[in-house]
Amino acid sequence: MAIPGGRLIRFARRGAGEADAPGATELFGALPTAMLVIDADGCVRDCNPAAEALLILSRSAVIGRTIEEMTGHPLTSVAPDQPIAAYDLDMIVPVGRPYRADMTVAPLPERPGWRIVLIHGRATHDIAARHGERSSRGMPAAAAAALLAHEIKNPLSGIRGAAQLLQSGAGPEQIELTQLITGEVDRIAGLIDRMEGLSDTRTRPSEALNIHTVLGHAREVARAGFAKHRMIRELYDPSLPDVLGNRDALVQVLLNLLKNAAEATEEGGTITLTTAYRHGVSITTLNRRSERMALPIEFCVIDDGPGAPPALAPHLFDPFITSKAKGSGIGLALVDKLVTGMGGIVEYAREGEPERTVFRVLLPRAPRPAAVPAS
Repeated sequence: MAIPGGRLIRFARRGAGEADAPGATELFGALPTAMLVIDADGCVRDCNPAAEALLILSRSAVIGRTIEEMTGHPLTSVAPDQPIAAYDLDMIVPVGRPYRADMTVAPLPERPGWRIVLIHGRATHDIAARHGERSSRGMPAAAAAALLAHEIKNPLSGIRGAAQLLQSGAGPEQIELTQLITGEVDRIAGLIDRMEGLSDTRTRPSEALNIHTVLGHAREVARAGFAKHRMIRELYDPSLPDVLGNRDALVQVLLNLLKNAAEATEEGGTITLTTAYRHGVSITTLNRRSERMALPIEFCVIDDGPGAPPALAPHLFDPFITSKAKGSGIGLALVDKLVTGMGGIVEYAREGEPERTVFRVLLPRAPRPAAVPAS
């Protein structure tokens, strides 16, 4: 691999009979672990494609910047001729979000002060682990919700029917009371319908969808109703390929997240919708014989509200957990269930300066259409 202004770093030597063995540049490019080459001043002189994907920057944008800018760690406290290994570090992507990773640093013997930095990202593993924990916690609660819904619905129907009978022969004051009864019964019935959604195990059909079309529909519904006094900004990557998902489920997810953001912000507050393509995020799916599924399509719903209390944040997607005085704790649990049903992941975070609330959804990309053979 050629370093600008320097000699060739010999990652592999060819011997007799090895004329077809891959060269240093080929090996460097194929390495699945993010790798940076830094000089004696701590500036990046080269990086591989895995590092570009992790840092969300092109090679030309990475070269010349310091290792501290790239990772949040200057490496100045360690002698440059000593190899080091550090685990579970807090890293900072320059244009992305904080993440945790393991880092290995090795000196280049032929170049005093130069080092190779390997970054083993742990974000995917952590996301998948949290996702699995949420699923295992949510299953018993969903089963309890289904049982409770079944037991309550029949008495509610009787109460509503009795109130309607009373209303037919009641005076003005009694009519107001019977309307109050039917209104409250309808409200509880709606809540039960949402509870039943947590235990619905039916598979929703997936198809290739333009995520921006779905976002646009949800945005207009929000603007016409619960978010009409909020500013909704859009920061989209127009080059995104189609997402693999269910349109009705995606609309429901977006409306729930937008409603959550509207309730978290003051009148005149800002909600931001973003889309991006994220390399390197994948999970092992239980219903696909442990096959790893890539989740490159990302959309976020961001608001400038105060966020959830720190003690509650790890449990936001659990059923019946809420920080709102009149919340049911079902909305985000349903979001998690619908996203999981499409093979994706939803995450909550507080990010940026100043801090904002971010709900990030990662979904699979739709398969590319098969090429039509020329006639």
